[in-house]
Amino acid sequence: MSKPGEEIMEVVMTLIMYGGDARSSAMEAIAAARNNDFERAQKKLDGSVEAINKAHEIQTELLAKEADGQKVEVTLLLVHAGDHVMNAMTYHDLAEEITELYKRIN
Repeated sequence: MSKPGEEIMEVVMTLIMYGGDARSSAMEAIAAARNNDFERAQKKLDGSVEAINKAHEIQTELLAKEADGQKVEVTLLLVHAGDHVMNAMTYHDLAEEITELYKRIN
């Protein structure tokens, strides 16, 4: 049985991990596009979306729990983890646009 707070810490760390993976993949997509490797850029963008979707599933589970009347412990760390995910989504969107720009330029 987990101690109080352990479950939310696992959620926090998982969200931060997926957010970091998504952001890194988006940055790698930009680097690949800069080098005219658009196939690799697309694979990295796809990886970014996959990580974002996994993070979103976790967030949706938390929302569903709360909507069902279960108490969800909202901590500053959880808010911080959510920021990581949102930041990753922004990086992904920009990486898509930058990749398209590199395609047009080249």
